Amino acid sequence: MASFPYRLTGPIGTKATLGLIVLQVDETVEQDFRRAFALPDVALHISRIPSGAELTPDTIAAMEAELPRAAALLPPAAAFDAVGYACTSGTTLIGAQRVASLVSGSVNTRAVSNPLTASVAALQAVNARSIAIVSPYIASVADSVSATFGAHGFDVRNTISFGEEIEARVARIDPQSIHDAAMQAGRTEGAEAVFLSCTNLRTFDIIDDLENRLGMPVISSNQALIWHMARSAGAPLTAQAPGGLFRL
Repeated sequence: MASFPYRLTGPIGTKATLGLIVLQVDETVEQDFRRAFALPDVALHISRIPSGAELTPDTIAAMEAELPRAAALLPPAAAFDAVGYACTSGTTLIGAQRVASLVSGSVNTRAVSNPLTASVAALQAVNARSIAIVSPYIASVADSVSATFGAHGFDVRNTISFGEEIEARVARIDPQSIHDAAMQAGRTEGAEAVFLSCTNLRTFDIIDDLENRLGMPVISSNQALIWHMARSAGAPLTAQAPGGLFRL
């Protein structure tokens, strides 16, 4: 074997280094992130966390024990600008501060985000205080999400849910069905914005049309998390990031 000299260089993410902790069953959020952060100078590293086949408060809360291990599986030599835990309902039940503590204790990152904190910030940024929610969840989970937004000072005027309990089916919900539900939610009296809850819902390609038709902001879990992490990290986005949120 012949030895050959080499030099070391800097990290892949010359503009930003991002980490994302994705549910084992989630098929959507990673695709949306790769579309939004497609520039070669933004590094995106993914870790997966075990999640139950059924979407219940118990299976979602059980992810709390797995979060440190999932965060620790991100590249240890990387200095992350932001790491996101990509589960709206999980953050609701575990608590945003607890999520931040568990993640930051296991990976070197300047910031930790999640869809709940990100969506609250996004709705505040578009000056929406009265909202209608579209959710894929069963009532016990959807009601918890609605109550959490209420606790953050939002007037939740309506919650529409598909009542789905099998997580693997959430990514298969037709975007047109989500569009139709969002149109109904957006017609709720007094609603100033629609929130599309769940990182596994395929919302990326319907947000612009919904905003045009409804004449109000439409915020999704993935869109808000991308926006929040991009701001935290100073990461540039592609033109595929949808919605008026990115034009503020």
